[in-house]
Amino acid sequence: MARARNDDDAVRITTASASRHEDIRRRQRRYLASMSLRTICFVGAVIVGEGLAMWLLIFGAIFLPYVAVVMANAVTTRNDAFDLRAPTVARPQLEGGTGRQSIPPGS
Repeated sequence: MARARNDDDAVRITTASASRHEDIRRRQRRYLASMSLRTICFVGAVIVGEGLAMWLLIFGAIFLPYVAVVMANAVTTRNDAFDLRAPTVARPQLEGGTGRQSIPPGS
């Protein structure tokens, strides 16, 4: 079932979302960057050895997958911070009729 838009905002090209292909590519890059950083944390923890630095790197390696998934699933939205203003000039409207008017035959 399709949902109807309830807001009165006009859709402008500056607020249009990116293409699906571009959005997926951007998400994949963010995920790959986070997982690369996680791998670096694991390798760094082994190289550093015992100490506080090792535990910080292990902590980063454990929690980076969560951050990577959240970032990969984040929806990209655009906002041009441009609000449409209501017209300041009153617009004339048609007045209602006084009743039913008949058209003479043969006109």
